[in-house]
Amino acid sequence: MSITQEVARRRTFAIISHPDAGKTTLTEKLLLFAGAIQIAGSVKARKASRHASSDWMEIEKQRGISVASSVMQMEYRDCVINLLDTPGHQDFSEDTYRVLTAVDAALMVIDAANGVEPQTIRLLQVCRARNTPIITFINKLDREVQEPLDLLSEIESHLGMDAVPFSWPIGMGRAFGGVFDIRRDRMRVFRSGQERRNDEDELIDGLDNPVTAERFGDAFAKASEEIELIQAAAPEFDHEAFLAGKQTPIFFGSAINNFGVQEVLDALVDLAPKPGARQALQRVVQPDEPKFSGVIFKVQANMDPAHRDRVAFVRVSSGRFERGMRLKVARTGKEIRPNNVVSFLSQRRDLLDEAYAGDVIGIPNHGVLQLGDVLTEGETLQFTGLPFFAPELFQAVEVKDPLRTKQLRIGLTQLGEEGAIQVFRPEVAGGSLLLGAVGQLQFEVVAHRLKTEYGVEARLMPSRYNMARWFTAEDPKVLRKFMAANAANIAYDVVDAAAFLVSSSAQLRVAQELYPGLEFHAMREHGGKVFGQHD
Repeated sequence: MSITQEVARRRTFAIISHPDAGKTTLTEKLLLFAGAIQIAGSVKARKASRHASSDWMEIEKQRGISVASSVMQMEYRDCVINLLDTPGHQDFSEDTYRVLTAVDAALMVIDAANGVEPQTIRLLQVCRARNTPIITFINKLDREVQEPLDLLSEIESHLGMDAVPFSWPIGMGRAFGGVFDIRRDRMRVFRSGQERRNDEDELIDGLDNPVTAERFGDAFAKASEEIELIQAAAPEFDHEAFLAGKQTPIFFGSAINNFGVQEVLDALVDLAPKPGARQALQRVVQPDEPKFSGVIFKVQANMDPAHRDRVAFVRVSSGRFERGMRLKVARTGKEIRPNNVVSFLSQRRDLLDEAYAGDVIGIPNHGVLQLGDVLTEGETLQFTGLPFFAPELFQAVEVKDPLRTKQLRIGLTQLGEEGAIQVFRPEVAGGSLLLGAVGQLQFEVVAHRLKTEYGVEARLMPSRYNMARWFTAEDPKVLRKFMAANAANIAYDVVDAAAFLVSSSAQLRVAQELYPGLEFHAMREHGGKVFGQHD
């Protein structure tokens, strides 16, 4: 096949949701229906003998939550599907935001009992800002849930886009009879059971079929009225409007029971876009260009604890990747020749020989590659849009055993480079390293990983800071004067960008008044402005 044909086969999407909406369960079932795994894991019990295929980190298995993004590749209906499972917990939203820069579509999972929840809204805002197409799966219909019309209204008001139902539920909870496929004019009858497959389901044709009305009584009569109502009131599905982020197709089901999963998988193949053009600072990069380019949107340390490696996750932006090819790291100008590049099914890795635009590949390395790095066959390119948010919580960190100081710094450097936590090195010599986080749980995860992956018992202590801002200035003299006068409040992050740390917003306002030539930033975007740097 040509590069253009291979690119057309790719579908790359992220699954997003509020915690406990069933996202990881749905991920498992998509893998199951695509034939990528033979048995789904269990995420319900902390001490279960099986765990979700997408949850590989030890702390995830203990807590039963996802705290790191996972990448999985599978083939279905002659398409190569790159599925990125993201953490639902808001404390790990930075990781999720960065993953959303690497996908062409999103699958939003909503708990039918709780509706659109706060973390979902935040993630949707990121998708909306990028005009990312969204497919919506309303989950847990086998429980007592909200009325489907109310859920539609809520989705439309929060998304600011039209919701177009492709299916509709017949009853809920114990009275859940199944879903009606509006486009195919048939009902799929619900039967509980986690190991059942869609091809085992009973199908009943026609909305006006007397068999359906007789078997499902009032629940079907109510659903039938609602279907007629939405057919009259809801807009027709417009694929172009969907691709522009103005419409979202809606599917109902129960992931834990494998119900409604096939329809979602088919929708991803039929509706989600193939990889598109990507904007670099220098030019627009087309996916079917002959030469390879890719951007690192995630770095994960210690996926294989036995080898203490770091894997750089690369979204292929253009062309064809071949194992052993010469690649230039745009940031440093250095050349690499990766020979052990892998594709993923969670922690399982397979060596790959080739990849195309839209694919996500992993390059094991020892610190050569960083978040935001661009790899090319020689051209210098910079992709923008990879966000780093100013932390809202700070803790100082010290090692309990001074003999382990070196291991602490190695561990924090690696965890900082992968984006698990932000690590700040004070300008004033002798100060403790500072950890910056968006959520409290990040500190717990980092302490756990330092202990289990690096053998370091870390002592986390309160910090007087509660706000950080990166800063830039057109005039280098203004920058130097500010940094000299505020040395006690300056610290450098993992890429040596200087940040101004303060304990109150009043401190920040004073600095803004004293230095009008300075701009303060709550977000540092990789490849964007040049921030204050260490001399």
